[in-house]
Amino acid sequence: MLKKMSYSSLPEDVLEHVFSFVQSDKDRNVISLVCKSWYEIERWCRRRIFVGNCYAVSPRMAIRRFPEVRSVELKGKPHFADFNLVPEGWGGYVYPWIRAMVGGYPWLEEIKLKRMVVTDESLELIAKSFKNFKVLVLSSCEGFSTHGLAAIAANCKNLKELDLWESDVEDPSGNWLGNFPDTCTSLVSLNIACLGSEVSFSALERLVVRCPNLRTLRLNRAVPLEKLAHLLLRAPQLVELGTGTYSADLRPDIFSNLAGAFSGCKELKSLSGFWDVVPAYLPAVYSVCSGLTTLNLSYATIQSPDLIKLVSQCPKLQCLWVLDYIEDSGLEALAATCKDLRELRVFPSEPFGDEPNVSLTEQGLVLVSEGCPKLESVLYFCRRMSNDALVTIAKNRPSMIRFRLCIIDPQTPDYLTLEPLDVGFGAIVQHCKDLRRLSLSGLLTDRVFEYIGTYAKKLEMLSVAFAGESDLGLHHVLSGCDSLRKLEIMDCPFGDKALLANAAKLETMRSLWMSSCSVSFEACKLLGQKMPRLNVEVIDESGPPDSRPELPVKKLYIYRTVAGRRIDMPGFVWNMGEDSALRLS
Repeated sequence: MLKKMSYSSLPEDVLEHVFSFVQSDKDRNVISLVCKSWYEIERWCRRRIFVGNCYAVSPRMAIRRFPEVRSVELKGKPHFADFNLVPEGWGGYVYPWIRAMVGGYPWLEEIKLKRMVVTDESLELIAKSFKNFKVLVLSSCEGFSTHGLAAIAANCKNLKELDLWESDVEDPSGNWLGNFPDTCTSLVSLNIACLGSEVSFSALERLVVRCPNLRTLRLNRAVPLEKLAHLLLRAPQLVELGTGTYSADLRPDIFSNLAGAFSGCKELKSLSGFWDVVPAYLPAVYSVCSGLTTLNLSYATIQSPDLIKLVSQCPKLQCLWVLDYIEDSGLEALAATCKDLRELRVFPSEPFGDEPNVSLTEQGLVLVSEGCPKLESVLYFCRRMSNDALVTIAKNRPSMIRFRLCIIDPQTPDYLTLEPLDVGFGAIVQHCKDLRRLSLSGLLTDRVFEYIGTYAKKLEMLSVAFAGESDLGLHHVLSGCDSLRKLEIMDCPFGDKALLANAAKLETMRSLWMSSCSVSFEACKLLGQKMPRLNVEVIDESGPPDSRPELPVKKLYIYRTVAGRRIDMPGFVWNMGEDSALRLS
């Protein structure tokens, strides 16, 4: 009889090879828990790490745990920083990580950062330290300038990707592109869409010409339409294109050159940009529309009739980002044409106007849910919603994994019945069993949170504003949502009782953000002392929170950490650990 073979007896090189096919961080973490030998093998062959909160672990700990990493992805500030709720100077500095990785990861090839403060000094250190550096992604980052980018361009000889997605870059000069050496031919992706000043077009053109494998090129607003055709003729292999300004005086030669250049781009799958669009030039892209899978028009002020013409040319579209100029009629055309649509984001063109400037209602989203059978992700800004519409959407698309509804006026009820929208959102969580992300808006009571706690067992991220009636709402979520990792709350009447009763739940989550709620300073202190593996941070720019103990804290950020309290807290952040009283006194 053959003996049963133990997994732990397999040769290390065989296990390393098997592990290399496992890409999910969650699955790699499970592998490391099987036995001691698998733990050791997995940590030595891990080539990529993702840290969802740069303060959850120290750089030194990460390097000791995974010594052979080639790719690092870090996130810094809380998600609500996107809405200007995190004060300037709060933190999220990447330099300590870069400094540690210089010694710990000399063969590092990729750095991807989101919502972090990145200085020119950090970029210069990257440029001179990692000899085989290939990928730099800075998403929603700040603190650096084109001087730092010039160092990356000049020194990273094997650079494949430079992506400045939605970052705030000090942009004193567009000449930094000239720092790419003539020997640079490796670039595959270049995204400079966020830059404000003009770039050197001659340097850009030379770079595009000498990089035959360039697949993604996203230009900034300063690149004029009449020069776009020149770039396309030199890079017909592009798969993703972000245009610059899409406007010019109406001239037949410009249109003809542009249409001819687009017709030569046989591989194009994604279009974005279209700033200051002149509709008469839109037909120039029609030749590539039949192959498009992604269309990002979130900065394009294209009116509904022209959007209908454009979308009707895109039968393979899977992802659409668009302003509410598309209106219900445009969404009806989308539903009729784009049967492969998986993601829809509709942004407001005038979010602060008193009256609607477009004819976009809940009906547009209902039509898309009926007509697009593969729809699984929605971000939808509108001014009205009804329970009936939400129930219909939930029944039409039970495969939804991300549903974010933003009704522009807070606490807006069902416009038909004037009732809360509890039943509608309850239907979303009840029918969409695989829902991972949810954003609530409109008039909502504690009842909706009972639905969420009961049915949203796979929910990982929840964002809530101006909702609920009492602590019971927060208790339902924390006690019922087994998979919850991130919870964001603003202007809700949630306070001490639910927070303290569910303190243990917070240790299983990545973070909790609460602003303008009903949490007391004493509860924050008690939580910080009771839960040493949590950093409980009170944020108050007006002064020490203990000077106004009778008032709720203004902002509270709680996150799990194995690194202890951070050392870069500014003066308006107070950590509620065991020795918090010493700092506050």
